[in-house]
Amino acid sequence: MDRKPQLLDRWGKPVKRSSLAEEISAPTLGGVRSPLSGHPADGLNPVRLANILRAADQGDPVQYLELAEVIEERDPHYLAVLSTRKRSVGQIDITVEAASDDRRDVEMADMVRGWLKRDELTEEVFDILDCIGKGYSFTEIIWDTSEGQWRPNRLEWRDPRWFRFDRVDLATPQMLNDSGQQVPLDPFKFIYANIKAKSGLALRAGLARVATWGWMFKAFTQRDWAIFTQTYGQPLRIGKWAAGASEEDKATLFNAVANIAGDCAAIMPESMTVDFIESKNVGSAHQLYKERSDWLDQQISKAVLGQTGTTDSVTGGLGSGKEHREVQEDLERADARALSAILNRDLVRPWIDLEYGPQSSYPRLVIARPEAEDLTALASALGTLVPIGLRVSASEVRDRFALAEPKEGDEILGQAPDLKPSAGNADGNGDQIAPQSAVKHHLKGRNGFSGYIGALQAQTPTDGQFPEDAPEDILADRLTREAQPAVGDMIETVLAMLDAAGSLDEFAEMLRNGFDNLDASALAKIMAEALAAAEAGGRVLVEEDRG
Repeated sequence: MDRKPQLLDRWGKPVKRSSLAEEISAPTLGGVRSPLSGHPADGLNPVRLANILRAADQGDPVQYLELAEVIEERDPHYLAVLSTRKRSVGQIDITVEAASDDRRDVEMADMVRGWLKRDELTEEVFDILDCIGKGYSFTEIIWDTSEGQWRPNRLEWRDPRWFRFDRVDLATPQMLNDSGQQVPLDPFKFIYANIKAKSGLALRAGLARVATWGWMFKAFTQRDWAIFTQTYGQPLRIGKWAAGASEEDKATLFNAVANIAGDCAAIMPESMTVDFIESKNVGSAHQLYKERSDWLDQQISKAVLGQTGTTDSVTGGLGSGKEHREVQEDLERADARALSAILNRDLVRPWIDLEYGPQSSYPRLVIARPEAEDLTALASALGTLVPIGLRVSASEVRDRFALAEPKEGDEILGQAPDLKPSAGNADGNGDQIAPQSAVKHHLKGRNGFSGYIGALQAQTPTDGQFPEDAPEDILADRLTREAQPAVGDMIETVLAMLDAAGSLDEFAEMLRNGFDNLDASALAKIMAEALAAAEAGGRVLVEEDRG
């Protein structure tokens, strides 16, 4: 009886197929994995924050993770830039590369491609990227075996507070079981993502560690700003009473002054007065709070997106908007590559192992934006290189231009040139050239008509004078000077037809159809005059010989 091979996870632990379809880390309100969270940000100060981070460094990350969650809820700027970074990766199309062109490898790649069409995938990727802020994230894979196959049914985000790291190295992730004990992660059940902002332990590599300090200092600034606004946003009220005023009169005046701030209405005896005194430094002090808050936001933008140009309006800031966007794109590419590696390791490979068994090579997920390509330059290069013999795969060219393979019965716009060398098409060095290239070679080469005219020009004396006993040279010179333009125009027309033709047969048809349009009258006139002159010159030579 054949037995399925024993599968091992990345840490060498054997896979238990029987438990893969069950949820093993679901939340329980009254258990260890409670969805209720604390709020350590309330009353936060530098000493408490330092203690929270120090506890996380030592393997107790609960308060740090709760604080990271709170600042995403309370700081609009941090929430915006962090969501931008995560969603920019989540919106990139995911492609799958087969391990080879082998039928089985293509089948495995097609299986993964089909699964990626799920509508839920975008939000699942967003949850996996929670690791960017906190330093790591855990996603449980719920497998579907209802039809005898292995298939990821859904990916469930799990609260990182329910997980710990091995006390030996503080790097190997573990789960809290129902008894609150740390146990190894079940093989093939979790996607463990740790996209680090810095090298080192995942507990210390999240952006939230930087953001917590910025958020705390900004909270202090905003609190002081609110107190300042409440105190100096309205003018100071001073009440004055007349001499001999009783204590009751004074109490009445105080109540009137106090009520003016909140209620903007009060009553007082006619003999009493209230003066409003405005602070002279309200504007400058107000700007100080705003500048400090904006500066702290800019530091968070730099930490999360690597730049400020796409998030903060800074007059006279360094670098253009394009350069800032390129920095953000660099981070996007790095995140996309890291996420691709994580999914290939923790999702694709386990899936293939469960469905097909261990493989020597596996299909690969690729998360990347397509690089913009100058197709015009590519077409120009192909038009130059292919005619001189460069062999190019037609399927590769179609892929680059996003063109499908023509089907039988489709109307074809052009016919591919026959580039097969023939024995009769060779240049002067004996190198084989394509048929169309051979035509151009003979039209423009040494043995062509234009080459013949050039040879005649080479024999013309530099001073333009011919000896009296060389009438043939005079005739050659005239033919060269007067026939060259007409011949050149005809050859250019023929070469244009050759460039436009897809094959020699098409070129021949174009010559037959367009020959009537070739203007040969100028050449005919020159040739007629040349023949007449040649005949006259011959008669003179005959008469001289007789004499």
